[in-house]
Amino acid sequence: MTHPRRARDLGIAPGTLPTGPLNAITDVAGVRVGHVTVREGERIRTGVTAILPHGGNPFQDKVPAGLAVFNGYGKLAGATQLVELGEIETPILLTNTLAVGRAIEAVNRWTLAQKGNERVASLNAMVGETNDSRLNDIRQPFPTVEQMINAIESASDGPVAEGAVGAGAGTVAFGHKGGIGTSSRVLSGKDGGYTVGVLVQSNYGGDLRLDGQSVKNFKTLQADVDGSIMMILATDAPLSDRNLRRLAMRCHGGLARTGAALSNGSGDYAIAFSTAEAVRRTPDRRAAASPILDLPNDKISPLFLAAIKATEEAILNSLLMAETVEGWDTARAKPNRVKALRLGN
Repeated sequence: MTHPRRARDLGIAPGTLPTGPLNAITDVAGVRVGHVTVREGERIRTGVTAILPHGGNPFQDKVPAGLAVFNGYGKLAGATQLVELGEIETPILLTNTLAVGRAIEAVNRWTLAQKGNERVASLNAMVGETNDSRLNDIRQPFPTVEQMINAIESASDGPVAEGAVGAGAGTVAFGHKGGIGTSSRVLSGKDGGYTVGVLVQSNYGGDLRLDGQSVKNFKTLQADVDGSIMMILATDAPLSDRNLRRLAMRCHGGLARTGAALSNGSGDYAIAFSTAEAVRRTPDRRAAASPILDLPNDKISPLFLAAIKATEEAILNSLLMAETVEGWDTARAKPNRVKALRLGN
């Protein structure tokens, strides 16, 4: 059996924009990613993935952010405050559906323990999920709060593990093993030279397309049209929360290009945030009126294209880098095996 390879290793490179050095969300300076993968016995196949917008205290130095929801069949903790205030003040955790409560507790514990937060009495934990119960006994209490805190504390700015890791340990996409995937794009100098990075947790279905082309001899089971996806976008472009919401919407363009069914049973979520220091919401800037940079509307389109292509490739990487997993189908109460997608030799 062939080993997992990223999309570009197979000649699949959506669009013409170049990638960053790692072709990952961590190409956006300051962004950190951490995984904890939980495999216990024959039934537990789950985990957590943490995304930190920068290496400092995100509660004190908040980042502007936007949310775009295509179909809202999911549980995104912190969504209403994100929409209302247009900012993120904690790490973002991705995990399984029934672990959202524990993830909120993990974010709360970690954030309250940070230096400078000694008097914090309220915060908005950002937690996204997809349902991994086709390969994981989701009724069991994993990942634990401690495992989730470990994902935050172990986050780094280097290469990002993909496939059946972290929050993607038990996910399924297009009837094959889904998981975590990431990609990035770098704009030309005339367009600002900004970087856009995307990380996804794929767990959805439809009619698979690779760079817009159907896959020979690939048939999606009729049952594999529902499901969900979390898409997290980071950029160093100085954008307001309004334009970040518009940028998040373009992630759904990349999702559609992979052949997503976008069905009644799907939860399709995208969060976009900016790491640019010029738009960071520091204590001083929050204390009084402050001038904030924002690219004009006429300069946004290259970022839109970067978001679409990085999202598409991140999703393909989540599939191609996954391995075959044997686990437990909770709803059917029986073992299950989901094969990895392999193309070529």
